[in-house]
Amino acid sequence: MSESMLRAVLECYNFDGPILSCEPCGSGHINETYRVTCSQPGGRTRRYVLQRMNRSVFQDIDGLMENVANVTAYLRRSLLLSGGDPDRGTMNLLPTQTGKNYCTDPEGGCWRVFLFIEGAVCLDRVEKPQDFYESAVAFGSFQRLLADYPAETLHETIPNFHNTESRFCDFERAVREDVCGRAASVQSEIAFAMERREEAGALVHMQRDGLLPLRVTHNDTKLNNVMLDRETGKGLCVIDLDTVMPGLAVNDFGDSIRFGASTAAEDEPDLTKVEMDLSLFELYAKGFLEGCGGSLTDREIEVLPMAAKLMTLECGIRFLGDYLSGDRYFRVHREGHNLDRARTQFRLVADMERKWDAMHDAIRRVSGS
Repeated sequence: MSESMLRAVLECYNFDGPILSCEPCGSGHINETYRVTCSQPGGRTRRYVLQRMNRSVFQDIDGLMENVANVTAYLRRSLLLSGGDPDRGTMNLLPTQTGKNYCTDPEGGCWRVFLFIEGAVCLDRVEKPQDFYESAVAFGSFQRLLADYPAETLHETIPNFHNTESRFCDFERAVREDVCGRAASVQSEIAFAMERREEAGALVHMQRDGLLPLRVTHNDTKLNNVMLDRETGKGLCVIDLDTVMPGLAVNDFGDSIRFGASTAAEDEPDLTKVEMDLSLFELYAKGFLEGCGGSLTDREIEVLPMAAKLMTLECGIRFLGDYLSGDRYFRVHREGHNLDRARTQFRLVADMERKWDAMHDAIRRVSGS
């Protein structure tokens, strides 16, 4: 970013005080993020988060920002009514000088500004089990606060994002086309996925049949998308709302388990290190249901183990499909990187199947059912 371009963007907003600095921050790989610091009377400062949205990933910026603006405004109202802190319990957009929720620079880049949440941190990995629990409470609270939001009014910022039937069609196409000639060497992995083809769409079918409600979902429920209080370690709010859209609450739970309850890194080559930690599964389920505060249906609670398995399977076929297609979607850092990722996901699926009864027992314990 040139200094003149950045200055032009900053001039679109009415910041509270003269700007002291604007510097890159964050560890995200999608959007370009800066921290803006402004001076206040008495030597104090006020900070903001400035982001340029990635238009190659998110092509409907108007729809995305309408989702973000409406959901954060709703969260703010819900927090005020429930006695929460609207300044720390949700992200808060700063409108442009013309009242819009984002601005456009001379080169067509799209920018937005949020108030910076002070006294909070994001963790890229679980440092202790309590961190995972707090993220669960935060994502559960996100569901509770938005339980009455009309999810069908949201834009689908990435179509079919967690439509496992559609994802399987994409995977089967990658196998058929085999553009890199890699399919012959991964027949066991392809077979593993195809053996689970029929059950992959189970949750999609349940939603279509009216057995699972459509809800506002986050769709990227990693630990680093939760702000934690720096002093207490308590979960404050959920961030990175670009993938907020209509979906299944149980998929948000399942994706958290896939990522956070694994005993190894997502790309661990040594599969003997990979399993699902049952204690972390139960701890996360406890926090998630506490955060939800009774907003989930009995059927949603019942299928939480299935959601963990299917979100893991979905991620595995996405990694394997991308490997077969020449590593065009997920960034790779070594030969066979996406294949390693796919194998870890399939290893987790197999381990969940071995622990299936224990997972259901854990859900019954924490839900009191």
